[in-house]
Amino acid sequence: MSLSNTSNEADSSRKEIRTDLDYGIGDISDGNAVHRQELTSGGSVYARLQRFAGKFGVEQRGIERVPSDERTDSSMLQVGTLWFSANMVVSSFAIGALALPVFGLGFLDSALTIIFINLLGIMPVCFFSTFGPRFGLRQMVLSRFYFGYFGVKLIAIFNILACLGWAAVNVIVGAQFFHAVNSSVPGWAGILVIAFATLVICTFGYKIVHVYEKWSWIPMFAIFMIVLGVFAHSGEFNKLLPLQTGPSEAGGVLSFAASVFGFATGWTSYAADYTVYQPVDRSRRSVFGWTFAGLFVSLCFTELLGAAIATAMATNEAYLDAYNDAHIGGLLAEVLVPQLGRFGEFCVVFLGLSIIGNNCPNAYSVSLSLQVLSEQTRRVPRFVWTLVSTAVYIGIAVPGYDHFEDALESFMLVIGYWLAIYEGVSLTEHFVFRRASFSRYAPEDYRDPDRLPPGFAAVAAFLIGVVGAVLGMSQVWFTGPVGKLAGGEFGGDIGFELAFGFTAVSYLGLRALEKGYFRR
Repeated sequence: MSLSNTSNEADSSRKEIRTDLDYGIGDISDGNAVHRQELTSGGSVYARLQRFAGKFGVEQRGIERVPSDERTDSSMLQVGTLWFSANMVVSSFAIGALALPVFGLGFLDSALTIIFINLLGIMPVCFFSTFGPRFGLRQMVLSRFYFGYFGVKLIAIFNILACLGWAAVNVIVGAQFFHAVNSSVPGWAGILVIAFATLVICTFGYKIVHVYEKWSWIPMFAIFMIVLGVFAHSGEFNKLLPLQTGPSEAGGVLSFAASVFGFATGWTSYAADYTVYQPVDRSRRSVFGWTFAGLFVSLCFTELLGAAIATAMATNEAYLDAYNDAHIGGLLAEVLVPQLGRFGEFCVVFLGLSIIGNNCPNAYSVSLSLQVLSEQTRRVPRFVWTLVSTAVYIGIAVPGYDHFEDALESFMLVIGYWLAIYEGVSLTEHFVFRRASFSRYAPEDYRDPDRLPPGFAAVAAFLIGVVGAVLGMSQVWFTGPVGKLAGGEFGGDIGFELAFGFTAVSYLGLRALEKGYFRR
């Protein structure tokens, strides 16, 4: 009996149930919501696995809609701490530290870029987080209302690639921190430590992910404060003004802004996953505000600290050599170890472990995206997909540590443009065609292809958005014709801007035609 033989009794007997509940915010249908007991009913392998996992407190729900009476997560604090912990990590510190060595920016221009671009990049994450309590749908399932039942599979594939790719990049970075302290520690060992710790947390699911993220920021914030104190005491900070002027400065700012925006807005495709258990009457303003606070404060703090420490590379060769030899791990070791000795080494190792907090959303949400691909993948329990995806990104990261880390990171930066395309479609659909009204959604239709948008307009706009990204990108191995005009010798990256613009404008026309023809 295969995993796909899931709960035949439950599937065949379950009928669409519409229970309209009035919470003072309009009628809310619980149609096609799946109660917890339905996930374990029957004698199939799927049901038996779910019952077995439930004995250990493992979350059994995947992409099934959460009924309103099971949206009982009463804590708003953990909405903020999830995003605060996920970004109080060395990965976001590394984004800020790119400002000088990669983009040739001083502290002033990099700081302004960090603050204003993060403000822009996190807005879609905050916005889509408000959909979770209202509809009880995961982000990729919610995306069916923008891309259609079949078109969203393309989006899910990109999200899977993003989750797995960045998880692999992150564990490589964490392993480099261990290696920076003790060169006898092989890369694969550090990768396994971080990956297995992430696996344990994400296997248990939503509740344990939130519990871990609720507390994990505390030691990481304390260590970053130690980094700040030691570096400030060293006197190495250089209040660099812009290092270049004119087109070269513009190109550097645009390209750095693309990196900052891509990292900040990268959580958009997961946003609703972490609020689906919030009560249906939860204030949208409250969800938006807590998400905003968690993201904005942590991103700005870590990236500004990274940009500040990077300024020392302009005048201190020891910092520059450490960065060139061991990247971010080497740079932070140069700050901490000479001054703090063994305790400094302990801090560096602990910062490497911060990757767990950043990887948990990747490892948890990738399992949900895999379930969206087909009816067969939906019938594989979420926790099984978590195990499979962990094995895959370990398989990428171990050889990548020595052989193709730079190529892997370049690939991840390129596919990151898809987020601007995703936002171009989804935001245009919501604000133009659904007139920014939640009442124009019928969340109970999430399983019915005939009641969802056909998706032709969205997929066509997606492809047009890819053209915009290619025209505007500026990467080490390729610069688009428009990107070449946006800066000096190396151009400037405006791939996100063009991708969003091309997508949104084309979707306006294509969706109008599609809606007129199909009437949905």
